[in-house]
Amino acid sequence: MTQYVVYDVFTDTPFGGNPLAVITDARGLDGAQMQKIAREFNFSESTFVLPPEDPAHTARVRIFTPSQEIPFAGHPTVGTAIALRDLGRIDDHATLELGVGPIPVTVKDGAAEFATRVPLQTWHDPPAEVVAAAISAAPGVVSHANHGPVIASVGLPFAIAELTDRAALAAAAINIDAFRAFEPNWPTDYHFDLLVYVRDGQRIDARMFAPLDGIPEDPATGSAAAALTAFLGWLDGRSQHFEVSQGVDMGRPSLIRTSVEVENGTPVETRVAGNAVRVMEGRLTL
Repeated sequence: MTQYVVYDVFTDTPFGGNPLAVITDARGLDGAQMQKIAREFNFSESTFVLPPEDPAHTARVRIFTPSQEIPFAGHPTVGTAIALRDLGRIDDHATLELGVGPIPVTVKDGAAEFATRVPLQTWHDPPAEVVAAAISAAPGVVSHANHGPVIASVGLPFAIAELTDRAALAAAAINIDAFRAFEPNWPTDYHFDLLVYVRDGQRIDARMFAPLDGIPEDPATGSAAAALTAFLGWLDGRSQHFEVSQGVDMGRPSLIRTSVEVENGTPVETRVAGNAVRVMEGRLTL
């Protein structure tokens, strides 16, 4: 039998935030079994903890969505670190081996923060008409006041688009046919996932849709918040921090704290922080 715990991440309140299943000792499981387990939980991600490949690090963590393994994600990194700290498996400072490389994590008082120095990557801009169709909206709701739609990544790629106002964000609803239609044009090996947002200074309200990953809407997406933060650091040309509110419109409010360090106009480090709370534990009978 294999132990697991379930945490709600980017919240300090049970049944808010983004649920995460953590398989606390995945030795003996192969990738195919991990994928089946992740599909069984059917959360946006599940993590599988293994001994580190480098003994100087704390643990190796594999991350699976219901449909595929991914190299990096925010709420799994935060939630797994807090789970391991609660279990007494790590100290306040740890280094987790992810698919993008080692990620330093700090855990304190039910919250965790990680830093990534994976460079910001951007690809060709998806047309505003594609973004609007994907959220069942008219093209005019996609704002070009600060930037047009862009695909950005600091480990996992997302289409990112600013909307005109909070009402447009609240009205967004997925059109999976539009996602499928644009998928052949997606420039990476991962699926077409879309983050839409509105910004008021350092406050961001966001929603993230990933129906081709089996995630109609995600209540909190640290990797997307990290990509957005790094992109805005590059766009504004300065270091800054944000509070990203997500999940409100689907009834699972989440808060993601992010920051970016910019040197000579280039983002060099992105940080993501948040709380997590345990809501379940049990054993898989395999």
